Amino acid sequence: MINIEKWFAENAIDEVEALIPDFTGMAKGKFVPAERYLADNGFHIAEGLFTQTITGDYTDYVDDINPTDADMRCIPDPETLRIVPWSSYPVAQIIHDCYKPDDSPVAFAPRHVLRHVLDLYDKKGWTPVVAPEIEFYLVKPNTDPDYPLEPPIGQYGRQETTRRTFSIDGINQFEDVIDDIYEYSEKQHLNLETLTQEDGVAQFEVNFMHGDPLDMADQVFLFKRTVRQAAYEHDIYATFMAKPYQGKPGSSIHLHQSIVDKKHGRNIFIDENDEPNDLFRSYIAGLQKYMPATMAIYAPNVNSYRRITRYNSAPINTHWGLDNRTVGLRVPMSSADATRVENRVPGADTNTYLSMAASLAAGYIGMQDKLTPTEPLETSAYDHEITLPRDLYESLRIMNESAPIRKILGDEFINLYVEVKRLEYEKFMQIITPWEREYLLINV
Repeated sequence: MINIEKWFAENAIDEVEALIPDFTGMAKGKFVPAERYLADNGFHIAEGLFTQTITGDYTDYVDDINPTDADMRCIPDPETLRIVPWSSYPVAQIIHDCYKPDDSPVAFAPRHVLRHVLDLYDKKGWTPVVAPEIEFYLVKPNTDPDYPLEPPIGQYGRQETTRRTFSIDGINQFEDVIDDIYEYSEKQHLNLETLTQEDGVAQFEVNFMHGDPLDMADQVFLFKRTVRQAAYEHDIYATFMAKPYQGKPGSSIHLHQSIVDKKHGRNIFIDENDEPNDLFRSYIAGLQKYMPATMAIYAPNVNSYRRITRYNSAPINTHWGLDNRTVGLRVPMSSADATRVENRVPGADTNTYLSMAASLAAGYIGMQDKLTPTEPLETSAYDHEITLPRDLYESLRIMNESAPIRKILGDEFINLYVEVKRLEYEKFMQIITPWEREYLLINV
């Protein structure tokens, strides 16, 4: 394990970014002088930070919250210690786990929610393996939210106007930004694999190497910060909104998942003949059955549901299939020991800790209950009915009423998460959109 004090000395650290991922997946925490940080072995911060919405409001839900808004004790995870590569002087960043005054974990903290699910697998002698693929857009700075987004101006001195899927030249347009993203990521030991131009204008996808779910969630958390910072330094915004443009593809995070038996080091999804087995099929069945109950995590914002549209590079139902990119659950072509399922439903705006926890929880229930999936779909899923929830309110209702998901993710987390997201939804419902003014003002 990394010795934090020794690491600080070796890297001449003056200051620490003490980080906590909140429900949105954004970084909360404190800047702390290195000497003070070492003396305290972490820091304290109000438990109420988890009650804050994306709009900056606070829910008045208090059933599982200390009514005095007491401090949490935030303990560093030494394995997450990294340099802040864009800082002009030596600054460390480190991710923390949250504990109550009695030393019990804060049950609704996203890292703990994922840890709890991983503990269930550990008790079975299993180790989940996850490989994320995340999409994002580069956009021209948008300082007035009443105006639609525009693509940024690339190195050729003009805006992108057409889709250039898999285009190398499309990537080269923003080579300076992408070079900084890779340089910053390398300095933080983020295990990026490939980068491709996606379907949208100035939209890109980065694939991560496979690994431990908690470590991969940490890496995605840091990667989002990194991309935003690198873009900002070139007078460009980077956005992980699920649907930033009307009429263009949304952005997702695809989660490739497999499970390894710790004793034998073998993928539990294949039998002795290297063929997909009943555990694999039950895992898929669990994902299918509990997709509606976990949708509020995969699609956590009102904007998220604009991505769930037919024929627009996003899933609309819970079908699964072999190397079929139109379904929500895809089984990629692979060697037997790499047999896995790719959950294509989560948007890029999801909290990765929670989306990994939700996906692994659904698969775990499927295996425990020996569920049976539908037959794999061999045609386009876009020609079938939309069965995923289409708005945040409905998703929250389904999640709130799902006893199996509550049992694994925890009542404290579900209760608070639902309240925070309901408040965000109610705030959105108070907004009158341009569409309403354009089509309803004098026509109804």
